[in-house]
Amino acid sequence: PAGQKKSDDNLSTEIVLNSNDTMKFDKNIILVEAGKLITLTLNHNGKFSKRGMGHNFVLLKAGIDVADFALRAARSYSSDYIPEGDETITYTKLLGGGESDTIKFVAPKKGFYTYICSFPGHWQLMKGKLIVK
Repeated sequence: PAGQKKSDDNLSTEIVLNSNDTMKFDKNIILVEAGKLITLTLNHNGKFSKRGMGHNFVLLKAGIDVADFALRAARSYSSDYIPEGDETITYTKLLGGGESDTIKFVAPKKGFYTYICSFPGHWQLMKGKLIVK
């Protein structure tokens, strides 16, 4: 019947996260279940280019120093503000106004994980918690 989820839908979760030219995500808490396949779509609903007001979604591993990561990210222009290292769980492409990117990843173990936009100067306003239950 219409509206009913297939049984395999219980294994996955779809999330849409919107961003704009005022440096905000429309969600600062995302709740998921450990081990589920997450399909996350980031939309940049603003008008500015990715070089002027780019946005991404960067999910950090537990225990990462966010300020330190963001400082190194700001110097990582050539890699769209993703510094070298093994500190991320996943991330989207850097988007300009009107663009979207969809990523898939398996939710990590139970806990609290920080997500940010790693574009220079954005992380203090554009951040949130992925809560895995």
